[in-house]
Amino acid sequence: MRIFLLGLFLAAAVPALSQERIAITGGKVVTNGGAPIEGGTVLMNDGVVVSVAPGVSVPAGYRQVDASGKWVTPGVIAGISQFGSSEISGNDTTNDQAARKSPGTAALMLDVALNPDETSIPVARQEGVTAAIVGPSPGRTLFAGQGYVLSLAEGTTVPMKARAFQYLSYGERGAELAGGSRPAAWNEITNALEEAKRVMNGLAFPARDQHPDLRVTREDAEALTLALRGAQPLLVRVDRASDIRQVLKLQTMYPGLRLVLVSANEGWRVADEIARAGVPVITLGMVNRPENFEYLSATMSNVGRMVAAGVKVALGTPDLDASFQPRNLTHYAGNLVAQGRLAGGVGLSWDQAFATITRNPAEIFGLPGQGVLRPGARADVVVWSGDPLELATQAEQVFILGVSQPLQSRQTELARRYLPGRDRTQLPESYSR
Repeated sequence: MRIFLLGLFLAAAVPALSQERIAITGGKVVTNGGAPIEGGTVLMNDGVVVSVAPGVSVPAGYRQVDASGKWVTPGVIAGISQFGSSEISGNDTTNDQAARKSPGTAALMLDVALNPDETSIPVARQEGVTAAIVGPSPGRTLFAGQGYVLSLAEGTTVPMKARAFQYLSYGERGAELAGGSRPAAWNEITNALEEAKRVMNGLAFPARDQHPDLRVTREDAEALTLALRGAQPLLVRVDRASDIRQVLKLQTMYPGLRLVLVSANEGWRVADEIARAGVPVITLGMVNRPENFEYLSATMSNVGRMVAAGVKVALGTPDLDASFQPRNLTHYAGNLVAQGRLAGGVGLSWDQAFATITRNPAEIFGLPGQGVLRPGARADVVVWSGDPLELATQAEQVFILGVSQPLQSRQTELARRYLPGRDRTQLPESYSR
């Protein structure tokens, strides 16, 4: 019954499912639920993993994909990204991340701006990214609005999960937006949550928006009730150790909140406190310089120390810096393994590192059957040329919901067009119309 219900959920996530049955055989299968299976077989049917086992013969009716000498894993999940919402971050006309003049903030729903034709999506899919958490950026206030979860399957036109979380900034950016100080930012946060609490409890009178001193619109207050009830995680962008301690107080003040810290470059300094609060972290994991006063204690051992303390960590690209693209998440995870081999460094085991880009983001955002390979799981599977955390490894085949995905992008088409010696009259199909 669980597999049947999961199939119904998956069917709603993409336009159509292939009816083809696929067997991936002979590879080193990473399940994220135990030791890798050498020479394993993964059976997929109608978007769901049917079986994961060693040396299983292929049943009749399955198309076989030979993965001998290769690795087979769940697809990569970007813990935070901008897929579908920002074609060029520096060009406002193509960037829907931040609403700098909107009267509403927390109520904004980023999914209405989803552009499935954005060129970064096939680029990431080529690198084994099969799903992504997509978040907004603060514009007029420190509340940025509601992000979504996106499948990177070809033909996807709607998010897997819209209104998946609320996003806000604290620290330096939040202080700037709130009027110039952290006390002002804290006041804005608690004022908004108190307004939402009154709306949620039916204590707000109908004409409340006519009050001249109100700083939160009715629609923003209503949107924040989702976070207060725990229906949405509340993602808070924060770095400094003292700021993290302050943000953790929100969970005590509002017990229904499901806090998630974003960035947390000084998280290692308060790792025990984060772990005791049971709050997960999404971070880049590659910041090792004191680039500003928020993270003078930045270190490449940040993730390793937090995980050692018991914090659940997922990797993403929270600052939306074009040089840190989700397509490189496997490389970033590999760097976390290497960090543990340096003198004085604290890194992750291979299994821990791979979980930061697969199982952990799925668990943080409540995505059933994702980030793992087991019967009933979502059939987002990647066949790699070798160890996916090694720099030279490539994704050779990508399946999303059991459907083989194209591994072409605008960049590969351009490369084909300008290859030395190419007949310029024979352009790729995409350039003929």
